[in-house]
Amino acid sequence: MSNDAPTAGAKHYPQNQDSQNKQKPRSGVIPTVNEIRGDVITSLANQYWAPHSSLEKKLPFSQEIIERIYYKEIGYRFPIRRIMLLEFSQYLELYLWPNFNPGRLSPAYIMSIVMIINEKFRQKVPVWKVFRDSPTQVPLFFHAVKEAIKEINDQFSLKEQTVLLIFLIHCFNSLEEDLVRTHIQHTVSLGIWRCLLPGKLKSLLESNPKLDKRWSSLMKREAKLGPREKGLRVNDYHFLHKLIHKYFAVLAEIPADGYITMEEVNYCERFLELCIDLQAQLPTRRFLNTLLLDSQLIVRSALSNLAQREQEGHLFCELLKMVKFYSKFEIDDLEGDPLTETQMLTVHYDQVLNLQKQCFAHFKELEELALANISQVDSRDSLLSYLKCLNNKRLHELAHHLNLLEPYDKARYKSSFLLEVLVCHHESRQSQIDEINSMPLYPTEQVLWDENVVPNEFFSGEGCLALPKLNLQFLTLHDYLLRNFNLFRLETMYEIRQDIEDAVLRLCPFLASDQSTQFSGWARMALPVAKFNIVEVAKPHVGKNHPSRVRADVTINLDIRRNIATEWDSLRKHDVCFLLTIDALSTSPTYSTKTPFLEQVKLRYLRGCEVEGYLDEEGRVVAEGFEKPNYKTRMRTVRLYLDVNQYQTDMEKTIKGSEDVYETFNILLRRKPKENNFKAVLETIRDMINTECVVPAWLHDIFLGYGDPENAHYSKMPDNIEVIDFNDTFLHAEHLLENFLGMEIQCNAPPEKQVKPFKIRFAEKGAGLEVIPYTRPNPGPYPYNKPRENSVRFTPTQIEAIKAGVNPGLTMVVGPPGTGKTDVAVQIINNIYHNFPHQRTLIVTHSNQALNQLFQKIIHLDIDERHLLRLGHGEEGLGTDKDFSKYGRVNYILAHRLELLSEVGRLQKSLGVQGDVTYTCETAGYFNLYQVKSRWEEYMTRLKKKKSSAEGSEASDISDLFPFHVYFSNAPKPLFKGDSYLEDLDIAEGCYRHIQKIFDQLEEFRAFELMRSGLDRANYLLVKEAKIIAMTCTHAALTRRNLVKLGFRYDNILMEEAAQILEIETFIPLLLQEPEDGHNRLKRVILIGDHHQLPPVIKNMAFQKYSNMEQSLFTRFIRLGVPAIELDWQGRCRGSLANLYNWRYKKLGNLPHVITRPEYTTANAGFSFDFQLVNVEDFNGVGESEPNPYFYQNLGEAEYVVATYMYMRLLGYKSEEISILTTYNGQKHLIRDVVKQRCGDNPVFGFPKTITTVDRYQGSQNNYILLSLVRTRSVGHLRDVRRLIVAMSRARLGLYVFARVGLFANCYELTPAFKQLLKHPAELHIFPDEKVPTSRKAGELPPSAKVIKDMPEMSKFVYEFYYEVIERLVKEQEKADKQVTAALASADRFQTPKEAKTLDAPIEEDPEIRQKNLEETLAQPFLAIDDAGMADDRVDSSDDEDGGVHPIRIIPSHNLNVNEEFQPFPHVKYEEDEEGGDDQLVGPIQGPQEPSETMETSTEGVISEDQPSESPDEMTDSNKLSEGNRPKPGSEETEPDNNKTASFTDDNAITAESETVSDPVSKDAGDPKMDSNRREESEKVEEPEKVEGAPEKEDQVTGSSEGAADVEMKGSSEEESDEDCGPSLDMMAS
Repeated sequence: MSNDAPTAGAKHYPQNQDSQNKQKPRSGVIPTVNEIRGDVITSLANQYWAPHSSLEKKLPFSQEIIERIYYKEIGYRFPIRRIMLLEFSQYLELYLWPNFNPGRLSPAYIMSIVMIINEKFRQKVPVWKVFRDSPTQVPLFFHAVKEAIKEINDQFSLKEQTVLLIFLIHCFNSLEEDLVRTHIQHTVSLGIWRCLLPGKLKSLLESNPKLDKRWSSLMKREAKLGPREKGLRVNDYHFLHKLIHKYFAVLAEIPADGYITMEEVNYCERFLELCIDLQAQLPTRRFLNTLLLDSQLIVRSALSNLAQREQEGHLFCELLKMVKFYSKFEIDDLEGDPLTETQMLTVHYDQVLNLQKQCFAHFKELEELALANISQVDSRDSLLSYLKCLNNKRLHELAHHLNLLEPYDKARYKSSFLLEVLVCHHESRQSQIDEINSMPLYPTEQVLWDENVVPNEFFSGEGCLALPKLNLQFLTLHDYLLRNFNLFRLETMYEIRQDIEDAVLRLCPFLASDQSTQFSGWARMALPVAKFNIVEVAKPHVGKNHPSRVRADVTINLDIRRNIATEWDSLRKHDVCFLLTIDALSTSPTYSTKTPFLEQVKLRYLRGCEVEGYLDEEGRVVAEGFEKPNYKTRMRTVRLYLDVNQYQTDMEKTIKGSEDVYETFNILLRRKPKENNFKAVLETIRDMINTECVVPAWLHDIFLGYGDPENAHYSKMPDNIEVIDFNDTFLHAEHLLENFLGMEIQCNAPPEKQVKPFKIRFAEKGAGLEVIPYTRPNPGPYPYNKPRENSVRFTPTQIEAIKAGVNPGLTMVVGPPGTGKTDVAVQIINNIYHNFPHQRTLIVTHSNQALNQLFQKIIHLDIDERHLLRLGHGEEGLGTDKDFSKYGRVNYILAHRLELLSEVGRLQKSLGVQGDVTYTCETAGYFNLYQVKSRWEEYMTRLKKKKSSAEGSEASDISDLFPFHVYFSNAPKPLFKGDSYLEDLDIAEGCYRHIQKIFDQLEEFRAFELMRSGLDRANYLLVKEAKIIAMTCTHAALTRRNLVKLGFRYDNILMEEAAQILEIETFIPLLLQEPEDGHNRLKRVILIGDHHQLPPVIKNMAFQKYSNMEQSLFTRFIRLGVPAIELDWQGRCRGSLANLYNWRYKKLGNLPHVITRPEYTTANAGFSFDFQLVNVEDFNGVGESEPNPYFYQNLGEAEYVVATYMYMRLLGYKSEEISILTTYNGQKHLIRDVVKQRCGDNPVFGFPKTITTVDRYQGSQNNYILLSLVRTRSVGHLRDVRRLIVAMSRARLGLYVFARVGLFANCYELTPAFKQLLKHPAELHIFPDEKVPTSRKAGELPPSAKVIKDMPEMSKFVYEFYYEVIERLVKEQEKADKQVTAALASADRFQTPKEAKTLDAPIEEDPEIRQKNLEETLAQPFLAIDDAGMADDRVDSSDDEDGGVHPIRIIPSHNLNVNEEFQPFPHVKYEEDEEGGDDQLVGPIQGPQEPSETMETSTEGVISEDQPSESPDEMTDSNKLSEGNRPKPGSEETEPDNNKTASFTDDNAITAESETVSDPVSKDAGDPKMDSNRREESEKVEEPEKVEGAPEKEDQVTGSSEGAADVEMKGSSEEESDEDCGPSLDMMAS
């Protein structure tokens, strides 16, 4: 296995001080806006190159400026903040590269370019575009860099050479770029073998004649080169060899002890990183690995002083393990073929045999070694025992005979070095598969807190790590699985570490008087262990050295809150838990979230386990599915399975005298079920490593990153389909013609026959096509027999995607926002279903939401629902009453079977047949064979006879002779029209098809009669009956073992959201079936996604940035150049809004309906523009704030956004049409609080449909988007253009962005979008006199717009505007009341005298007249509030989509007190300035309401369990604890008053306030640190995506490890309140 992760028994050491500093967050790294403006670099940029400076004319280029910036502003320390300033100012694009000249190439110039390139790679922004635009100088630049780096050079310090080395690493990881590959490919080509030992080179060429011929050809071509070209080429060949020896020189300078400079250590670490990257890609490995082995790099490094220094050399040793691992990887370096274990043993035996031959021939003292059995001499100990008898010279001579070293007279080495060289090359290697199988899948305390293996959340991208990388290419499928296995395992460890730190600190351990560890706090996810016992250690299986099973019992006390106890009682079989041994370090239970965890507590042991079940009071395991017994006490005992590999390792240590781990546990920790499926996924990957993975032959090379990327395209496939039935793809002939413009189209059918459906025969070279219209067979006489048809008018590009998807091979579809990629996917599935009815298609998506959207559209197509199956949880989100789960489909089939049998009974009765033919499907089949088919055959025979007779046949004969008239008596009349013989014959055949379809289905259902258990029926349905099976990628990973065991088979796979799925989660669904005769039966792989939008979510920044784990298979294929079809017509938003993101795509146009439909041609009421970038300055001197790392908030923007939302609601916009988005989690929670305070209790405003982050909203859309960009110091992660594309493409009709304009407008990557946004003023332009809907056309400016200068002005305006609306509403209500009264009075006057009543009698009005008057009253245009609490102008019901009238609730006038004091923004106090100036704003918003802990179903404050994690910049830092928002332990908790609402006061106590109805928000001013309170409440878990009280539930999108889709909830509620996680630390201290 890979040695990048240490084994459980390895010894670990903390990082050296410098490495630790790399990972810790450094204050001041990101400069503030004021610092940027006042910086020297900014001043120089404005004078010389900045694009948005105030100077009209820039100063001319000066070499001195480059020298000055580099030596004075950057120096030799390379401060990140200064480099960020330079890169952000477009120093490379506008100054360095445009003025690049070989005559000016100084060290400062070279280093300036290199450091900016490295910074771009660190920030994950595009790098090579500027070089592609001006490539002429690229060769000179690369030559200068190679000359500077290959040897020790006085012009460049070691720190600078390390920076150059990092640049070289980036270059070798960018081989897909032609301009990069061209200039570095010779450094790893065959020519580098000229640096090998002569004897080694000779033996290699003699053993490979093909290579010898290639070598001779290379020498001939080199001889023909001119002196200069030859010199350059030879320099390239010697480049890496010189670099290796330079590394040896630096390594030798490091002393064995004493002071050490970290520059030397960093250089050596980076060099090993370069070696790993080169060995891990076949094109760079092919010849280089031999050179590395020949130079004895591994031996020299292992014996170096740095490797012996435990602290400084720890990371170096981990990297060296990876180098050693890849140097002996199971692959033929020259051919690229993977080697089996047997072949690897053969190579090893040949090496040992060669050693024995040399010993026998030249070293008589080693005769025993020469004659010994190989298994006796290939271990390290045996080799050392044999070789120690040789002196230094003889050892050197032996190494020279084996071509390992140069002759003795040319070099001298120590005996220790010579012995290590000989042993290293001949010792046996451990099987990687055996090592993986013996590895515990659970993390231990040794690995979990090793920052070199599991980096913390503060990784900045500067340092080097001992982690595998996911780049373009992989050596073999085994290498692919190993890298993903390790990264997935380590990413999981990071999440587990966060959970452990959070839970343990909540428990507040402290040292008791007897020095034992006790706990004064409590945690939702962890409990103290009362008792722990090992109850079973089963004997090992044959051939194994560890127990086959280890079981233990752990006893816990559930004397805790009822809802939390219920969650613990809901632990199910196979749930993963953790056993911890915690030692307190202090007698005080006071802890800080800002202090490192291990400095506060000692985590002695950590072991994973798996739940078998609870024990009843008699000690028996309660079986799954049975009701739990009524326990008499709160004590519970859980039976656990322990990891057998880890138990064996621990017992071996115990035997040697170590402490018994299993007698020390004092905490049992559980995790949320939806985050806890890692073990099943790791087991799945391990199973795949242990078996032979077979990828389709046509996909294998492309998957690994080699060969022609077009080889898997359908045009290159041997079994390309000649004629494709497009079924209902085309709406009519004109639609077909417009999709093949410019092509020669032939159709032999007459014009009246040129109607859908169509088959198309394509010419071989694609020059023309033949259209073949055809008529579908008549399916039957009933209306439901008519097939459901597609109604989407597909574009030419969509048609090409559908055509490619139906053909065999790899189909890649890039779907920009709003281009209908889901419709394309559905039509591909539909066409495959009808073209290949016997093939089975697997649908895989990243999230349940996407899967349900796709499945809902499939349901409405002409696909028999008995062939549809949806696996996994989340099926309840389907918008249908039908159940498409396994057991739901079984129930449907059984119920449908009864319906069909009843139809058979009706048919039997209509034919007058006696007997019980409807007893089973079998009896029905006999009835069909002997009664139905016979009658039909007789009927057809009689028709033929009639037709051949002299009289001939007539149309009436069809009806007269038809034998099933009685059965079809319930069909629409007339059954036969009698107009045409052929038409009536077609109807008769359709009737017979209807009957035969009944019997065909019964024959398929026959198997369900024979099987008696629901499980057998469900498995049969999965394996045989279902033709279209849908699941999430996580469900595929969790259930692969079971699917393979069942014999699951499928022929095609379609993946939606492919750009959001992890590499390994994409690979697993390809291998859910066993190969057939060594081949994978997959015929089609269809990947649909958009790599220009956000990638998979990776929580840990190190895995995301360093290991490139966020790269999806879809994105990698795009980088490799695999042909992709990019959809090019969007139908989502206005054309003006599409311009904000269409620049990112090759050609993205607008469909006609976004230009012609009224909603697109009408302006946004109350706004001057349909999109606007609104500048937001600091509020009270504060812009962005960061109460926790990456938890960014901006109170000014939050208030501005909410004020705009309130303004829109007052104009009549529907709340469900408005979504509020932001780019950070902290801002999301802040906006939710502001909305709750301002709008939550006021029906005039209500809640918007969604308040969430941009990342979470990918895949969703709404009419109007209010977007807060938050940052004011630096652009942050919005600089990732993919996030910008998502943010700009969510709105259909209106987008209003609130941001610091001066910051974002200067960002190079964002320029295309912000150039469009800046076409409109940066101050909000509104028109409050305009109401919804408006008649103003889009693009027309209102007659007079109100310009809002800043947030306080908007706040004050909404305050006043609200009163105006309320007063108008009251007046309209009073007017409506008077009209109703008058209508009632007038009704009495129409009564006849006979009907008149006395004054004392009650008035009885005519109901019809009353209804008429009431309708006239309701027709008046007053503001009404619907049941969802949304204000809306009264509109005619005919305008509603469903044609119905929405229920109206009129606001009573007595509820609207216009004189009551109103303050729409409680934090805003309008006070007169002391100097008589403008009003000033003081005091921020009050904190949020905290849920009562007496609630049975609590609502978590921050992260919902079924929400995916977001990118690290959006993370809520969930391993931190809330401070100040929870009750003290042991405090009494009372039932809250239903008429009160809770809020935070200044001292964080919980107080009650009376509800207000008329005001949109509470009038109390809140705590002056609202963002801090929000942060404290929200640090553990995130709120559900939907804001409480919103009109309708929003579908949730699950995360990269999407267990939310496939693991059932085991707690009493899906959402957990933050206070339920445990008490806060400051309350514990108090």
